[in-house]
Amino acid sequence: MIEIKGLAKKFAVENPKKLSEQEKKDPRLKGRYFHSVEDVSFACEAGQVLGLLGPNGAGKTTTLRMLSTALKPSAGTVEIKGVDVLAQPLVARKKLGFLSGATGLYGRLTGRENISYFGRLHGVPDQQITDRIDELAALLDMHSFLDRRCETFSTGMKQKTAIARAVIHQPEAVILDEPTTGLDIMATQTVLDFIRRLKQQGIPVIFSTHHLDEVDELCDRVTVIDQGRTRFDGSLGAFKALSVGSLHQSFLSTLQPGE
Repeated sequence: MIEIKGLAKKFAVENPKKLSEQEKKDPRLKGRYFHSVEDVSFACEAGQVLGLLGPNGAGKTTTLRMLSTALKPSAGTVEIKGVDVLAQPLVARKKLGFLSGATGLYGRLTGRENISYFGRLHGVPDQQITDRIDELAALLDMHSFLDRRCETFSTGMKQKTAIARAVIHQPEAVILDEPTTGLDIMATQTVLDFIRRLKQQGIPVIFSTHHLDEVDELCDRVTVIDQGRTRFDGSLGAFKALSVGSLHQSFLSTLQPGE
């Protein structure tokens, strides 16, 4: 289970005069601090997929980075499988697979070498890494490019390799930040099938997306963040019930007036 309560994160603004007019009007700007996340709470049980939605700049990526231990919250609590992420970040990282918005692959290494390297960082034995890479390559349809340098990869190839790298150590929970952005239809379906398989294995999955059809296809729960706050947190059925029209209308209904 992944559980977040009252999560908040503020950043110091070095020079407020250099902010754009839109940034100056954001209610999260308070004095010399920008409160990217002010109050976010949600939970994802074992075997559930939670879709994290929100406009650009809502605080989704900051929330996921705090959940992944890449950022330290200003307030709130984060637990992964009963482990307090703030008190035991190293233990939490071992339980977590995290795909950030940037793939961050080493271009001069092959896909296999990139995945293997991160497996070693997690302390996975060499033979287990070899077996796991073969398994992931089959699931993500990677065999045709696995031994090519990553600098030659297409966007889809890079994303599949980054996903494999994120789960090489068989994590107990997985967080994916917009995993299908920039992918073609076939690559997108491969990634969605992989998420579905994680769900079948009882692994809680949180993924952010702007594609509501993916939410409808995969998610058990939906959380909407707007201006750094949770605006909706509930089942997919409850989210659909917000509007008699479409998921798009349900999403819009959760946003602040005027957004």
